[in-house]
Order: sequence, then C-alpha cells, then structure tokens
Amino acid sequence: MCGIVGYIGHREAYPVVVQGLERLEYRGYDSAGIALYDGTDVKFSKTKGKVADLRAKLEADITTTGGIGIGHTRWATHGVPNDVNSHPHFSNSGDLVIIHNGIIENYDPLRQELIKRGYTFESDTDTEVLVNLIEDVKKNEGVKLGKAVQIALNQTIGAYAIAVFDKTKPDEIVVARLGSPLAIGVGEDEFFIASDATPFIEYTKKTIYLKDGEMAVIRNHKKLKVRKIKDDSLVDPYIEELQLNLEQIEKGGYDHFMLKEIYEQPQAIKDTFRGRMLVKEGIIKMAGIDDNIEKFKNARRIIIIACGTSWHAGLVAEYIFEEFARVPVEVEYASEFRYRNPVVFKDDVVIAISQSGETADTMAAIKLAKKQGAFVFGICNVVGSSISRITDAGAYTHAGPEIGVASTKAFTTQITILTLIALRLAQATGKMADSEFRSYLQELERIPGKVEKALKCNDQAELVAAQYKDAPNALYLGRGYNFPVALEGALKLKEISYIHAEGYPAAEMKHGPIALIDEMMPVFVIAMRKGHYEKVVSNIEEIKARSGKIIGIVTEGDTEVKRLADHIIEIPETLEPLTPILATIPLQLLSYHIALMLDKNVDQPRNLAKSVTVE
Repeated sequence: MCGIVGYIGHREAYPVVVQGLERLEYRGYDSAGIALYDGTDVKFSKTKGKVADLRAKLEADITTTGGIGIGHTRWATHGVPNDVNSHPHFSNSGDLVIIHNGIIENYDPLRQELIKRGYTFESDTDTEVLVNLIEDVKKNEGVKLGKAVQIALNQTIGAYAIAVFDKTKPDEIVVARLGSPLAIGVGEDEFFIASDATPFIEYTKKTIYLKDGEMAVIRNHKKLKVRKIKDDSLVDPYIEELQLNLEQIEKGGYDHFMLKEIYEQPQAIKDTFRGRMLVKEGIIKMAGIDDNIEKFKNARRIIIIACGTSWHAGLVAEYIFEEFARVPVEVEYASEFRYRNPVVFKDDVVIAISQSGETADTMAAIKLAKKQGAFVFGICNVVGSSISRITDAGAYTHAGPEIGVASTKAFTTQITILTLIALRLAQATGKMADSEFRSYLQELERIPGKVEKALKCNDQAELVAAQYKDAPNALYLGRGYNFPVALEGALKLKEISYIHAEGYPAAEMKHGPIALIDEMMPVFVIAMRKGHYEKVVSNIEEIKARSGKIIGIVTEGDTEVKRLADHIIEIPETLEPLTPILATIPLQLLSYHIALMLDKNVDQPRNLAKSVTVE
C-alpha cells in the first residue's frame, strides 16, 4: 500500500500535502515525493527514504507557493525504492503528473505498445506506464483529462487509487479508485484528497469515500462530479461526517504510536462492547447479528477469513465459537482461500476480519464467498472501509485509529467482538445456560480493568527484554485458547525487532522444534492456571532439561511455573476463553522493548505497511 495526498483550494498546498504525507507514512515509507503548481508550472521533488528526507530536500528544491498539490509516500511494488521510481510520475510531454497506490497488472503489454508509439520510460514502475497511457488517450482521442482517465482505466487490469493533474488545465485534479481506498474531504471552496481521512481532519469533517469503480473530477470553486468508470454514469456521492479527531492520530506524549496503542487497549475494549453488552439486563445487542440471527443459527459451519494478526484473532474465535455455540469453525488465510477453489455452501456463514477493511486478499475472498452464495459478515475497525461496504452485514471494533504498523489493540478488540458474537449465538441456540452466559458478560465487563492491571508489567517486561534482546531466535508456546497468542507473540517480535521467532502449540514442541532448544534459546511459554496447566508445566520441564531459557506468562500467584522458569510475568486471572486478551499484553510489551533496545523503527518496521491493499 502507499499513501496519496492532494489539495486544491485557497490555502497553500505545500504544508497541507507534506503534513498529510507524514500522517500517511504508516502506509509506506520507502520513498516520498510531492508536486506543486505555482501558477505557471509544476514544481516537484522526490526522494528515496521517508517524508523527513523529503522535507529536507524540499528546502533546497522547492520555493514555490500555490493552491494545488499532490504527494505520495511509497511502499514499493514495481521497481526498487529509489529517487527515479518515487512518485509523482510525469508523462513524456511533462504536462500530466500522477500519484498512484496499487498495481497495474497488465502494465507490461501496455508499456510495450506505448514504446511502439514512441514513448520512453525512465522508471521501472507501472505508474509511469499509466500516466503515459492517459496522455496517449488524451492526445489521440482529443478528449479532456477526465475522459482520458476513464478510457485509460478501462484498458487496465489491477488495483489503483490515483490522482492526476494536467498543467495545461490547472484548475482540476482527477481521482479514481478500484481496490485501493480514496477519501475526498469537502471544505469551503476547497477539496482534500487522501488514502484515508487523517490528513485533513483539522480542515473538514465532511468526507466522501469513493466506491470501487468510481472517479471524480475535482475543480476549484466548482461542484464535485463523481462518475462510474465503466459506463460514465453520474453518481450522487454520499457525504459522511467524520467521527475522528486530531488527538486520536497524535502520539499524546508517548514515544511511539505502538506504545500508545498498547496502552489504549483498556479503553478500546470498553468502546468495543459499549452499547452492545448490557450486563444488568443479561443481553447482547448487535444489529448486524440480531438482524441475521437465523443465518447464524442455521449455519452448517462458520468460515473465518483473515490475514496476519486478524487471522490469529480468528484462530482464538475458532476455540470460542466451538466451545460456546457448538458450531464447526474453519479459519482460513484469505490469500490461500481465494486461490484454492474452496467448497462454500449457501448455508455457510463467512466472517471476514480486517483492521483496515481494505486488505486485498480478504476482499477477494469475500467476493468469492458471496459468489458461491454464502452470507458474509465483516469485522473491521475503519468506518466506511471497502470491506464494510461489500459484506452483507458486519460490526466495527471501535478501537480508534491504529497507526503503528504492528497491530496491537486491533487484536484484542477483534477477540472482544468475536466473543460477543459467539455468546450471542450460544444464547440464541440454547447452547449455553443463562447463568453461564451472564457470568461471561460480567467477566468481560471486568476485562478492561484487568488489562490495565496487566499493563503494569511494563517495567518487568523491559527487564526481561534486556536479557534476551540479542537472541537470534525465539520460541513461543501455548495450548488451547493461547496457542494463537503464541503465534501472535512470535509475529510481533519478528515484525519489529527482526528476530526470527516461531509460535507452536506446546505439545508440538517435541515433534521437531525441541531440536532447536539450547542455552541460547529463549522460550516464551503462556501457562495460565486454567486450561491444560499441568500439560504446559510438563512441556516446561522438557525445555528445562535441555537448558532452554524459560519466560513464563502466568496467572497471578502462580508457584509451579515460577519454580521452573528463569523469568515470569504475571497477569490477572480470568475465565479461560478470555485469557488471550490478557496474555497478549506482556508479549506486546516485550516485543516493543526488544525492538527499542535494538534501535529499530518500532512504528515503521522495514518492508511492512499497515494494510496490504495489493497482492
């Protein structure tokens, strides 16, 4: 994914665009660039590296002022990260300039055809092909920029969010989207363009989220026009009122967004069940579930599709749904599900999970499931996102913006909402006694406070991190509900510290991974007092016998693991199905401190972006 920003209006475009790029840098940070129109010509600057590098270069390259500008922060797909491959890209004439998030899959045959027509290319990108294709259409068809963009996009295969500017008609920006998000901020005689709303929330709360296959011609001091790319029909755009505020996307005194988001989890979990879980009344109210309860009750099975951390949350949900509602559950990587010709029945319920609501593989899997007749329920965090639009029903987690690339509060809030759904289904099907149902509601209400208590292990996590920051490998073990937490803990360490780590079911250790254990191998073991405790203790004994270093994540007051482990971190006791929410907290903090001690970029780990909107 990449971040795109644009502005047209009465303000100076430069500060709006550059600040917007800084806010979107979580989407990609291989390179950055900007183009500004000064009234007579387009001035531009671009560079390999981060937006801070661009700012430094801009001081030397650009002195222009003007009310039109576009900018881009890149996560490389076609072409290595360097100055030449950075966006914006210009057409051969120099008249058209473009920024692009996505992939043009048929760029090579288009490129070859354009070369035959005399076009030359400086970069290795698919984006330079697209801007020259638009120019070729504009020139040969004798049409305006908007029409040229429409015709060109109908010749492309792939995904995109684009913004195009023509210096020969410097009063408009043309934007379009297919598979990559694009928001338009509507102000007083001004418009803002961005991959999400964060770049313009202090200027306007009015936002249009373009739908797939739509384009817009944004003109200064004129009414916005939105059309369908395929057939040119006009669309009446829906203007949403943003519920986002500036404080939510700032660090708020924390050194990193990741740390801030770890500490926001008590409130995020509370916001996720607020209004949905009525403890005194003993009910769960979720419109997306209540309106479709018969589909859930009659489901042959539940298929959960997700990627990365969301997939781990889905694995936790598999245990919870099967325990509470006694319905078979399969958890699929969306990237595999979409390509393996899966068998999907019309009475299956598919739950798709994505923090951003824009994950390309998950969206493709949703479309496949719907095509085969399944009911699809979406769980995401971002209001107005693509997945929230294409699913049959759904629920937001209400975690608030998550800017750190390594997901934290998304994981715990996803587990929270999946638990609510499982409880509601168990109640509806009579698979859970009312007394047990109410006890879960009461305990879930206490979870935010217990997360706050778990967060007090931060200092201890920092001390443990100092002991193992130089380990080349790490092993994470858990059983039952906490096996997925072991996977998630290992993923966090890999993502931000670049230490090789693997998560396993504890019992599987002796089927191979035990060969890795020696005095240099830290083994993080999730050993809750409830759920296979004695078995996990036996696994710890096996590690101890081979000189492995044991870090136990244990229930408060534990004595048995404490006797065996080199280090323990205690968390509050809770009902077994809810332990993953608490057990993940110390693992998040451990990863954070290890990465910090290794001088890694915690919020922007190498090669990663917050959401993968391309294949």
